[in-house]
Amino acid sequence: MNKKLFLIIRWVCVFTAMTNLCAYVFAEENEETIEYESGFYYTVQEGDTLWDLSARFSDSPWQWPDLWNENRQIPNPHWIYPGERIRLLQDIEIEKIVLPVAEEIVLQKEEPVKEPPYYFYSAIDSIGFIRKKPVPSHGSIIKAKGQKTKISTGDIVFIEPIGDMPLTPGNKYTVYRTYGPIKDKKTKKLIGTQYYLTGVVEITKKEPQFAVAKVLKSFRTIEINNLLLPYQQRSPKITLVESLRGLDGRILKGEESQVIIGDGTVVFIDKGSENGIKPGQGYSIYYQETHLGSKPKKAMPLDTFVFGRILVLHTEETTSTVLVTKAEKAIQSGDKIRSPLP
Repeated sequence: MNKKLFLIIRWVCVFTAMTNLCAYVFAEENEETIEYESGFYYTVQEGDTLWDLSARFSDSPWQWPDLWNENRQIPNPHWIYPGERIRLLQDIEIEKIVLPVAEEIVLQKEEPVKEPPYYFYSAIDSIGFIRKKPVPSHGSIIKAKGQKTKISTGDIVFIEPIGDMPLTPGNKYTVYRTYGPIKDKKTKKLIGTQYYLTGVVEITKKEPQFAVAKVLKSFRTIEINNLLLPYQQRSPKITLVESLRGLDGRILKGEESQVIIGDGTVVFIDKGSENGIKPGQGYSIYYQETHLGSKPKKAMPLDTFVFGRILVLHTEETTSTVLVTKAEKAIQSGDKIRSPLP
């Protein structure tokens, strides 16, 4: 090999390596920007391509240009790297992208098991819940500095402890108020009380009869008489898991008590952990067509039609907090949910 050819080959190699390195660094620098956007994500594994990911998570591998368009931080669609986060298309069907069951994984030992995708929900700390058994409150906001009645981030508040609950400087608390009682419309049985989260405070000073706290976050307007419970940080990264089969339930209400519910809305359902519900599961919202037929007062059930999807964010024993990820028409309280069809 002559010297001139050797130099050309060396420069080609260096240029290729630098191009790949720049693409990798660019992806790393933009990682945080993507991470804080709510949506479905997947962490790239060794050997993955946009073609393969499009085939796995969409209807066709030919949708890879749409997948690339969803991820503008990728400079070259032919180069994606292990550890890089890919934002999946918004119209994906959750039930189609979960891992195979354990038995199927065992039979495929020669192939590396792909990590499941996840949903990143940046507002996870702000979602409330419905619980039948009351939550013990640690304190109540009795006043805000400056005589404020509508309290927000950065404000100073005064808290009266409830019972023997300690309010220790440095400890954080979730602020909430309650709505209810919520009852089943048909049976009139108690479902529970809604806990509506309004913010997070940190205790800065403790006096014999009260405590002083600073509002770290306000999800909604914090009000006088709002209550406190110990803050527990939740992970915004919700790994998608296989949904239950044979489950039927109903939407209880929207978190904000909306009459009409659409995409991106947080709602509550009447099934919880005691029914096998787990965060990361996906379920369908549906309605069933009926026909009165020849027999009076007896409707004939016809086909069912799916018009929405939900993703479980948080579970209690008998209820769950879920996110509407797709709604083809308006959703209302009482609408039916079910396991995805195979």
